[in-house]
Amino acid sequence: MNRLLLASRTFSKLNCGGSVRWNSSGAKDNGKKLRFRETLAGSIVFKTLYYSTLFIGVSASVAITFLALFFVYDATTYVPTEVPPVDVSQAALSPIRGGPKNLPICYSHLDSHESSEKMEMSKKPKLVILGSGWGSVSLLKEIDPDLYDITIVSPSNYFLFTPMLPSATVGTLEFRSLVEPIRRICRRVKAHFLEGSAVGVEWSDKLVEIQATDPVTGEGRDFYLPYDKLVIGVGSQTNTHGVKGLENCHTLKTVQDARNIRSAVISNLETACLPTTTEEERKRLLSFVVCGGGPTGVELAAEIHDVLNEDLYYQYPMMLRNQVSIHVIQSRSHILNTYDQKISEYAMERFQKDSIDVQVHSRVKEVLPDRVVYTQQVNGDPNNVVEKELPFGMCIWSTGVAQTEFTKACTSSLGPHAQTNKRAIETDTHLRVIGAPMGDVYAIGDCSTVRTDMAANIANHLRYDVLGKRRYSITGENRISDEELSKVSLTFNELQDLATSIKRKYPQATEHFSRLKLLFEQFDKDKSGTLSLEELTDMLHTIDKKVTSLPATAQRAHQQGEYLGKKLSRLAKAQETLSLNDIVNGDVDDAVFRPFHYRHLGSLAYVSNAAVFDFGGKSYFGGLVAMYLWRGVYFAQTVSFRTRALMFFDWLKRGLFGRDLADISTSYESRNTPR
Repeated sequence: MNRLLLASRTFSKLNCGGSVRWNSSGAKDNGKKLRFRETLAGSIVFKTLYYSTLFIGVSASVAITFLALFFVYDATTYVPTEVPPVDVSQAALSPIRGGPKNLPICYSHLDSHESSEKMEMSKKPKLVILGSGWGSVSLLKEIDPDLYDITIVSPSNYFLFTPMLPSATVGTLEFRSLVEPIRRICRRVKAHFLEGSAVGVEWSDKLVEIQATDPVTGEGRDFYLPYDKLVIGVGSQTNTHGVKGLENCHTLKTVQDARNIRSAVISNLETACLPTTTEEERKRLLSFVVCGGGPTGVELAAEIHDVLNEDLYYQYPMMLRNQVSIHVIQSRSHILNTYDQKISEYAMERFQKDSIDVQVHSRVKEVLPDRVVYTQQVNGDPNNVVEKELPFGMCIWSTGVAQTEFTKACTSSLGPHAQTNKRAIETDTHLRVIGAPMGDVYAIGDCSTVRTDMAANIANHLRYDVLGKRRYSITGENRISDEELSKVSLTFNELQDLATSIKRKYPQATEHFSRLKLLFEQFDKDKSGTLSLEELTDMLHTIDKKVTSLPATAQRAHQQGEYLGKKLSRLAKAQETLSLNDIVNGDVDDAVFRPFHYRHLGSLAYVSNAAVFDFGGKSYFGGLVAMYLWRGVYFAQTVSFRTRALMFFDWLKRGLFGRDLADISTSYESRNTPR
């Protein structure tokens, strides 16, 4: 019994001992895991703190270094520049008089003798460029500056980035961010600048009449500027379409226009907050009307909507937001009617979603001081027209372009036989002004249009490109009489030769000759297998009607400026060779350079925190992603790093602080003057 009890106790002790030993081992393992986790956690925290501290330290060091370098550089900018004695030509100080009006002639500039390099440049052919817009600046960037003595003439001493001008009307971008001083650009190409407006041209004397304004008296001071080559790039003005009362509207062509619109928007908001403003008057003040549904009109309406929708809520009484109304009056069935139909429909839907009222099939009849009178086709029926009125606090006119007074003077002096277009200066495909001495005067941008009158020049094409070659291969002579010309009959192969010649001279017509076999069969009305002169003329008349005029856009002006810059450089370099070969007359431009061919790269438009892109058959539209892409495209097209930096900070400032709605106009009158 005692043995059994002893065995039982021994077994219990063994069990207890075993149990204790097992528990002790598990506790040790758990302790190791716990210490490992604590070590791991401590290591992660340590590394996080270490790298965070390192990043902050490096960033702070870089920032401090950058600031130190900036202040070192900034200190060097305060050192006064020593100006050596300057030799100024007597011709610049006291210009001689001459020309038809006996005006001072600017043969030399104040800086023409500042250095030996500039004195050498003054001996080069004189290139005068009128205007400081897209075409002129693109030309300056492309031309070889060592080949010409260049002078820029413009009433504005800056280049304006017009595609983003609607953004400046509401404070999304500041005005300074859209302008580049023209003298900065002139310095890069060693050009002169004169602030003034061109008044007229003496074609035979090669003199441009310039008018500068006296800053004290406001009187005009006229003088002549001689040229060897003249480039007209003076732009256009807003087309009135004969509508009465446009003095009650704002337009958007210049920085001052954008400033006036911005001031008027703020002024209307402030007046609407006054206790003396009635309910009816408040609704009128907060009614914004845009006449024109093109890209500029649409972007203006979108920008006004954005500022009223995003900034009004936080800075003004909330009740104003419910009384704001934005209206777009469009003569066609859709806004953005020149874009792809899908884009136009998207813009309409976007505006409808944003409560922007679009009045289609509508034409403005008259603009009164407080309302727009317009006619509208009921359901698009031209036989059922009603007259309506729309009260406004601000009206903006954005409906096409027209000739400036200077371009009117140019076309008038050249005569109706040379200039037949009433909206722009007509040029040939080499951008030479028709009617002016060949090779002396060019026109680019909105002020010009390229004439593609193929039917009128068919005789020359036949004489020199088809019949002349045929005659020369048979008789060795290429003279074609009028009688032979009237009896012409072209085979299909000869039509191909003619089409090749025409496409080279009129590149814009290239696509219309793509199906030449079908054209040949269509206009071979007598089924003779050849085209008579009458049949050929009918065919070219038909193609002439299909060739559209170039759009009045910055893209077109930019391409024309680049083209002309390259061609003028080529002409100057080829001048010595041409002189050695006694080639002084004839189509020299055509001998050394191809005709201008416009390539449409696409159209963009901003549509209320969204954007649309039309790439000629391909379209893209969307919300914020498309908007950032739209910004990126224009950001890349700005003319300098300075303007890119300013635009970037403006967008950053808008995101952080909102738009600036402070009105810093100099007077009450300036705030309320439409134009």
